[in-house]
This record gives sequence, structure tokens and C-alpha cells, in this order.
Amino acid sequence: MQIIDSLLGNLMVPTIMFFVLGLVAAVVRSDLSIPEGAAKFMSLYLLLAIGFKGGHSLAEHGLDAALFAALAAGLVLSLAIPFIAYALLRSLTRLDALNAAAVAGHYGSISIVTFVAASSLLDLTGIAADGYMVAVAATMEVPAILSALWIAHRFGQPGKTGGVPLRELFANGSIVLLTGAFVIGALTQDKGMQMIAPFVVTPFTGILCLFLLDMGLSAGRSLLRNRHMLSAGLFGFGLLMPVVGALLAWGCGTLIGLQTGSLFLLMVLAASASYIAVPAAMKIALPQAESGIYLTLSLGVTFPFNITLGLPLYLWLAGLGAA
Repeated sequence: MQIIDSLLGNLMVPTIMFFVLGLVAAVVRSDLSIPEGAAKFMSLYLLLAIGFKGGHSLAEHGLDAALFAALAAGLVLSLAIPFIAYALLRSLTRLDALNAAAVAGHYGSISIVTFVAASSLLDLTGIAADGYMVAVAATMEVPAILSALWIAHRFGQPGKTGGVPLRELFANGSIVLLTGAFVIGALTQDKGMQMIAPFVVTPFTGILCLFLLDMGLSAGRSLLRNRHMLSAGLFGFGLLMPVVGALLAWGCGTLIGLQTGSLFLLMVLAASASYIAVPAAMKIALPQAESGIYLTLSLGVTFPFNITLGLPLYLWLAGLGAA
């Protein structure tokens, strides 16, 4: 009973509930919508705010062994998870090797929006996390793509996979803004935070609520539009894989001694699936793969699961691991 109360307490926060509202609006085919320009501004704002606050926190924390251990854990998870995802896809679904590799790459990479929502949940519940987890998030973006391309070349169609220029991977807009704001926050320290705190702190939760409302609409409509592509096995994978990733991160994070907040964020990163950076890379590197499959799985299945049920579950597990 205590477990259920804890999970419900983590679920009943405005950010998650506004996402659910967006899902419901999509399912009932409401004409509710957020202007594209407003949605773009909100995404830029959230990346800037979370990056800057993370850099400021790192400046207070300083460089130490814990930072490098967390970075190493994130790197290993990002490289390894696509191989596990590929094995599950080949056993649970009828996907061919090329499409399975493309999907697997999404699950080793990360969803920045899920990470931002998780950070907000920590703020709302009063649990602290290390600022360097923003750097861990940036570290986990690219390695999974490289693992997926190796899998595709080895088991898919050798010689027919394209290459992704490294510049395009590292110049991804979300990563540039997140890491850039992180560096600025670390360099300007308390002085910088005092100057822009009214912008990056006070309105953060309200803007995130509105942004997640829009994401709920997008996720729900994507799922309705492409539901014909989801077999029972694929749908099951989209729900199972984030839990597998979270448990792997739970083991790694507990091993290196992460505290509850940081352990939770590492679990969220390993559980999330990219639906922005990796799809763009896969269109270049694996043009033969079905984009409708990997986009629907990451945005229409895994993202809603993580935001609504995954975050409360991972936070409860993180409390056990760091106890």
C-alpha cells in the first residue's frame, strides 16, 4: 500500500497531469493545439534553463571522481543498450535486422524532454540532484547511434548503410544549446544565476506544463495516425525496453554510489528514447529503414509511458537504490 501511495504521489504533479490532458485531447480528437512558433520557443527555453541551472550547480559542486564515474556510466549505457534492444526486437517482433537496428539506436540515446520533465519532478518533490547530470545527458546522445550503425552493418545489409557526418551529430541544435547553456552557467556561477534567475527559475514549471500539454497532443496524434504499424510485439517492446534500460542504469548508478536524485536522472536517461536527434540521423544513415516504426515507438509508445508511469516508478526505485 505504501508503494502505491508513493507512486501516486509522484504521479499527481502538474507537469505529468498536463501531459495526460494532451493525450486525452488527442484521443477525443479535440482541436486544441499549440502554435508551432510557441512550441519551438518553449523547447529552446527549457533547454537553456535546464542547461544553465546544471552548469551553475556543477560550479558549486566542482570536478571530482563522482562526475567522471557518472559520465563513464552514461557512456557505457548508451553504447550497450542498443545491443540489448536489438536482441529483444529480434526475439519479440518480426522486424528485419535493418529496421531492428534503427529502432535500437533510439533506445540507447535519450529524450531531452523526458529528462527535463524528470528534473522538474525532482524540484517539485524537493529531491536534489547533481548538476553534472546535464553533462551525462549530452554524453549519451551520440554513442547509441554509432552502436546502431555497427549493428546494421554487421547484421543488416552490409555495404548499404550510409554514413552520418560527425559534425551533424554533434551540431544537433538541442545538444548545442543544452551544453552551451551548461558551460555558460558553470563559467558565470552565482553572478550569472542572480542575473537571469527570474527568467530560468520562476516561470520554468509553468512553461514546462504548457510544453508537455503540446507533447501529449503530438504523442497521442502520432499513435492514432500510425497505430497500424504497431504489432503486439512492437507495442510490448515499447513498454518493456524503458524498464530494462532503467534497471540497467539503476544497477550502474547504485554501483558508483549515486544519490537518489542523480540515480533517478540516470535511470530516466537510460529509459528514454530519442525522437528528435536519432530519427534525423537514421534518415541519413539508414534511409531504407521505416521511419514510421521507430518514430511511433519512441514518440507514441515509450514517451507517454515514461512521462505518465515511468517517472513515478523510477523515482521510487531510485529511492530504494540510494537508501
